[in-house]
Amino acid sequence: MNGVTALVLTFNEAANIDRTLSRLSWTDRIVIVDSHSSDETCAIAGRHPKVTVFQRAFTTHAEQWNFGLQQTGITSDWILALDADFVLTAGFIREVETLTPAEGVDGYRASFTYCVDGRPLWGAAYPPVTVLFRRERARYEQDGHTQRVRLTGAVAPLAGRILHDDRKPLAHWLSAQSRYMRLEAEKLSTTPAAELGLADRVRRLVVIAPPAMFFYCLMVRGGLLAGRAGLFYALQRATSELILSLFLLQRSLARTRPNGTP
Repeated sequence: MNGVTALVLTFNEAANIDRTLSRLSWTDRIVIVDSHSSDETCAIAGRHPKVTVFQRAFTTHAEQWNFGLQQTGITSDWILALDADFVLTAGFIREVETLTPAEGVDGYRASFTYCVDGRPLWGAAYPPVTVLFRRERARYEQDGHTQRVRLTGAVAPLAGRILHDDRKPLAHWLSAQSRYMRLEAEKLSTTPAAELGLADRVRRLVVIAPPAMFFYCLMVRGGLLAGRAGLFYALQRATSELILSLFLLQRSLARTRPNGTP
């Protein structure tokens, strides 16, 4: 496949960005939209050929992605959209390089191998993501704490996998989860139950999702087979759901506060 620009969002990704960019030399161009990082992210990125860094104050993830698509001078037909902790495997690169997209296909979704400090897990709760798509037929929309690219045509699966390997400190993850789960709680609280999927309806029950996620990651997804890394991941995902439950409960308490209470 010719005419591919890699688009990467960053904010204080010095622990990850070099590994991600080192697997992108085959692309035509690499565009980074940075939310004014205070670490060495931009300096590290600048050492890689083909990289152009644009800085934009963060508003929402969807708006950052749309800025990258529309206001950075990208002219290629195809976009490879990556988080800064997505590391392409050799199989994924070979597949994309030899890809011949059908006219009705506007995008491709990839599955992930989740890593904990470089250790790959047997399985994880991380879903497939549409990472490769036709630029002129794409627009991002915010969906709770995350974003989704909307395409006019079909989305096909890729066989090659991507490594999700975030090596930033745990404190950074906890801070990010607090921001993300606050947005997720707002979405779940304001969306009619009939419009939510089964998993999100369960999450609205508050007490079920945290232990259920721990069991799912450790037992169903094989975390137990990965030893301490698998246990870490299961606890991490359960903690994320627990933070969400706290925000949901806080919103519920605020709605039912007695009259006259300050």
